[in-house]
Amino acid sequence: MSLLTAQNLTFGFLDGVLFKGAAFKVEENDRIGLIGANGTGKTSLFRLILGDYNASEGGIVRGKNLRIGYMEQYLSCDDSQTLYDEALTVFSDVIEMEAQLEEITASLMNKTDIDLINKQLRLTEEIERRDGLVYKTKTKSALLGLGFSENDLNLKVSSLSGGQRSKLSLCKLLLSDANLLLLDEPTNNLDIDAVNWLEDFLTKYKGAFIVVSHDRYFLDKVTTSTMEIAHKKITLIKGNYTVFQKVKAERELFIEREYEKTIAEIKRIEGIIEQQKRFNQERNYITIASKEKQIERLKATLVVPEKALKSVSFSFKCDTRTGDEVLFVKNLTKSFPDKKLFCNLDLKIFREDKVFLLGPNGCGKSTFLKILNKLITSDDGIIRFGSNVKIGYFDQNIETLSSGKTVLDEVWDMYRFMTETEIRSALAMFLFRGEDVFKKVESLSGGERAKISLLKIMLAKPNFLILDEPTNHLDITSREMLENALNSFNGTMLVVSHDRYFINKLATKVIHLTHDGAVNIDGNYEAYIEFKNNQKSFQESLQVSKPAINDYKLRKEQASNERKKKTLIAKTEKEIEEAEKELDIAQKNLSSPETTADYEKLLAITDGINQLEIKLNELYTKWEELQN
Repeated sequence: MSLLTAQNLTFGFLDGVLFKGAAFKVEENDRIGLIGANGTGKTSLFRLILGDYNASEGGIVRGKNLRIGYMEQYLSCDDSQTLYDEALTVFSDVIEMEAQLEEITASLMNKTDIDLINKQLRLTEEIERRDGLVYKTKTKSALLGLGFSENDLNLKVSSLSGGQRSKLSLCKLLLSDANLLLLDEPTNNLDIDAVNWLEDFLTKYKGAFIVVSHDRYFLDKVTTSTMEIAHKKITLIKGNYTVFQKVKAERELFIEREYEKTIAEIKRIEGIIEQQKRFNQERNYITIASKEKQIERLKATLVVPEKALKSVSFSFKCDTRTGDEVLFVKNLTKSFPDKKLFCNLDLKIFREDKVFLLGPNGCGKSTFLKILNKLITSDDGIIRFGSNVKIGYFDQNIETLSSGKTVLDEVWDMYRFMTETEIRSALAMFLFRGEDVFKKVESLSGGERAKISLLKIMLAKPNFLILDEPTNHLDITSREMLENALNSFNGTMLVVSHDRYFINKLATKVIHLTHDGAVNIDGNYEAYIEFKNNQKSFQESLQVSKPAINDYKLRKEQASNERKKKTLIAKTEKEIEEAEKELDIAQKNLSSPETTADYEKLLAITDGINQLEIKLNELYTKWEELQN
């Protein structure tokens, strides 16, 4: 059943249309990732769904049972409440029903009343539907999962930071009775453990959601469909972010080839027309008219390839080479009067290392980077940089920019040896063109400010990049451009980031920072997760004692498990065989003349092939696991 349906949806502001003619459906249990460059209309689409905005044309039909949950609905909180009590207000209807149920139960002890008994049954059923038996445990679990501690539960809402308030709002949204969640960058202000908890929650969530996120790893884990706003169109495709990118590339290649083929045919027919004109006979003009109509028909069906959205052009280059050892840290310690951050921190970074510093919020990652840049001092320990080290530091709060300056002056004042033309050319690579260079820094968005900071670092040509959450304010396209630039950077990097896709692509070493020191792990994020899982398994094996099992019973259980395993292997092999046959038929259909002439059919078959390939990969993985 559809929760909502968009038909011919068109919307924009006075300065232009954001999207037009959009049509899509959201079904029960849909998990949709909403992507698109900043400013393409993702938040506006949410506002249209909520009814805050009216469409220019078309509209959205909402199902009668639709209950929408949107994070901003919960921004107002009672500051006098504790964190835990405020989170429980999501279940205020349950709490009220429980009070009614107690009154009815008390009344029925003194008399028998059929109406009261029926009401008691209705209330009991509704309380169970609203998780009335477990809502307190569920609320506490959600708060802890999002990164709050047991002690935090008793904090007054008035004492919470902005990030903590955002997490509280997210918690209330996730626990609400909505069957369609609209999530706008829900992973902001969450550390990696909290994001992992959120992924698990959404995977098990009994309802639909649309999530806006620049976290590609997160999108791949929780979504089954992807909706993109680009070129004033909304496109919805089955599959997560990675699948969507593959389908999109294939579709764009098909459109480009068809366009080139059609243009070549038009030129061929135009050549025939020119030849017929030279013959200058009456019958030739009949042929000319026929050929001109043929050209008109071809032009009417011509789909012009869309130009790629303008994207930032990053390029980091070193002007000097460091020695082999870039950074040496020994027994570094830092505390504040009310909080211990870390102690006994040991670290060695060598030339061309790409090191990512991970750990829970509050363990001192950003503080450590500030210590390295001499913005604050450590309590104890040794820090030694290697020879010829030139640092480029990106602060996640972007505090180094001067609000009163223009974009042009902000960069030019630091590089006076460059000409205005050179500065403007550099700004153009970061999409500041024409009058944009005269914008005041204070008026820029977070993403624009991040780009200015990265440009200033790029122009300095450092050989040691120290970056604190450099992707935080960037859209997906800009993140990918930054990744490519850093991947080809021949210097050294130390990065704090919660972007797991970013870490996976770049890291050669991961350092897990704790309050008592640091653990070094060679590899990327996947290696880090494997390390953590091994540590967890080791700890569990120490804590859990295995009960003694009767030998006969054990052999019986093992034989039963072996039979089940063989049955499952045979079933999986059959499923693989059937899927391979389906894939073979689909691939043959793809190359048939009927399919290549029908664009819609081609896309449908391509989408089906992608789904079959995903299914086959899952079956192969399952079969391999069963063999072990």
